[in-house]
Amino acid sequence: MAKAGKLDIIFEDEYMIACVKPYGVSSQPDNGSGEDMMTTVKNYLYEEGLKNGVDEEPYLAVINRLDRPVSGIVLYAKTEEMAASLSDLLQSDGVSKYYQAVVTGFMDEPEGTLTDWILFDKKTNVSKIVSPDTKGAKKAELNYEVLDELDTDEGPISYLLIELLTGRHHQIRCQLAHAGCGIWGDIKYNNKFKAKAGRAAKSPAKAGKEKGKVKAGKGIGLFSTMLEFTHPVTGEEISLHREPEGEAFEIIDQMDW
Repeated sequence: MAKAGKLDIIFEDEYMIACVKPYGVSSQPDNGSGEDMMTTVKNYLYEEGLKNGVDEEPYLAVINRLDRPVSGIVLYAKTEEMAASLSDLLQSDGVSKYYQAVVTGFMDEPEGTLTDWILFDKKTNVSKIVSPDTKGAKKAELNYEVLDELDTDEGPISYLLIELLTGRHHQIRCQLAHAGCGIWGDIKYNNKFKAKAGRAAKSPAKAGKEKGKVKAGKGIGLFSTMLEFTHPVTGEEISLHREPEGEAFEIIDQMDW
């Protein structure tokens, strides 16, 4: 593992770079506030280029975008050719994507596949589960395995390993909420935390006293933990892995003894 300024670099060669995106940071420039991950990576690459006498803006393209409140591994391509190759690999299921998640509630089965149809509403930036014949709906699939289950004072919590089979907008968050086990801390899809956020907004004085309260922009219990694929140029089998960090996973660590 290498660290460069704000960057936590997992892998880097002349074609690509993989870093850990912190919670609350965008994967690429958007309308939000604060520095985005792509800008941070570009600044790092520019500074490295200057050391080698290259004074020009580096090319960079994000391959797997993560939602702002989600942390974990993000992969960027350094050339247009590699961006196209990795994007093709992603579209053809040549990239295995794994997440670890903390959810409220217990899944019906210890492992399984969730298959739904998702419709994304651009106006509200929210996805929802709809019937397969809904216009504009896209099929969404993921595999899950229950790693642990805990009874807490605030209700049941489950710890999951997820293999993402498709890449729909807010897919994991939307599908797990629909299955009755929303992501811990997710005020957009988990009704339990959505209600807490609403109460906090109405009574800020009480907000600090409420356990498990998560504000917008802070981390939720979802972490991009592993990417596996064959390097398009070298043919090397690449396995990028990082164990999750964040409040939700600390709760699991503290209680699972």
